[in-house]
Amino acid sequence: MKKIRAAIVGYGNIGRYALQALESAPDFEVAGVVRRNGAENCPEELTKYQVVKDIRELQNVDVAIISAPTRSVEQYAKDILSLGINTVDSFDIHGQIPALRKSLNESAKAGNAVAIISAGWDPGSDSVVRTLLEAIAPKGITYTNFGPGMSMGHTVAVKAIEGVQAALSMTIPTGTGIHRRMVYIEVKKGYEFEKVAAAIKADPYFVNDETHVKQVDSVDALLDMGHGVNLTRKGVSGVTQNQLFEFNMRINNPALTGQVLVCTARATMRQQPGCYTMIEVPVVDLLPGDRDEWVAHLV
Repeated sequence: MKKIRAAIVGYGNIGRYALQALESAPDFEVAGVVRRNGAENCPEELTKYQVVKDIRELQNVDVAIISAPTRSVEQYAKDILSLGINTVDSFDIHGQIPALRKSLNESAKAGNAVAIISAGWDPGSDSVVRTLLEAIAPKGITYTNFGPGMSMGHTVAVKAIEGVQAALSMTIPTGTGIHRRMVYIEVKKGYEFEKVAAAIKADPYFVNDETHVKQVDSVDALLDMGHGVNLTRKGVSGVTQNQLFEFNMRINNPALTGQVLVCTARATMRQQPGCYTMIEVPVVDLLPGDRDEWVAHLV
C-alpha cells in the first residue's frame, strides 16, 4: 500500500500532536515539518525528519496539515494549494468559515487540489454530530456547551495582543450554548493592564461573549489542556415531539485536534478538487483501508 506523504506546517501544540497521530496511522508517512526557524533549535522528536522553512523544500508531499494560528491559515493554504498539494486546517472562527470556504475553493480548483477547512473538533467533528441530529430531528433547538477548559484558538488570539507576555483563555459554560471567557495574562513591562484587557475584549474572538481578564504572576501554573463539550438537541421527528439527544466528551484539546486533522488529511485523497468542510465529506473517508470492510464492521 502506497502511504500518504503528509507535511506538518507549523509546530506548536497542535503540530506536535498531529505528528503523534501521523506516526500512529498505518497509511501515512511524514514528508517533513515546516517551521518558521527551520531546523534551528529543533525539538528532539524531529531529528529523524526533514525540517525546513518552506514546503517547497520537501519532496512528493500529498497533503499539508496546517497547524499555524487561525488568522494565518488562509495565506498558508492558498500558497500550498497553488503547488497542487492538498491542505487541512483547524480554522476556528465560526462566522468566517463560509468566506474562507469560498476563497479556498477557488484556490483548490485552480491548483487541482483539495482543501478541508475547520477540521478540529469544534468546528469539525462536533459539526458532523450537529448535522446528524438536525437531520433526524429537523425541528428543534441544539445547544453546544463547551468546557470548562482551555481554548487553543482564543489563547493564541490573546497572545497576539500587544502587551501580552503569556496567556491562557478558559471557556466556562453557563448553559444553553452561552459561555464565559476567563482570560489570564502576564503583562509585558511598560504596558498598562487596563488597556491590554480592553484590547482583548474588543477582539473578534471575545467581543460576543462575557469576558473577564485577570492579571496573574504565572500563566504556566494554570495550564491544563483538558476540555470538553456537551451537545444537546431537543426536537421533533416527523410530528413526534420531545426527541432528546445528548453527546458528551472530555478530551485533551490539541491531541483531539491533531487526530482530526490527520483523519481529514486522509479524506482529502478521496475528494474531487475543491474546498470542503467536514459535514460535506463522507465520514467513512476519514478511516483508513477498504470502504467495504468498514461497512461490514460498522453498519
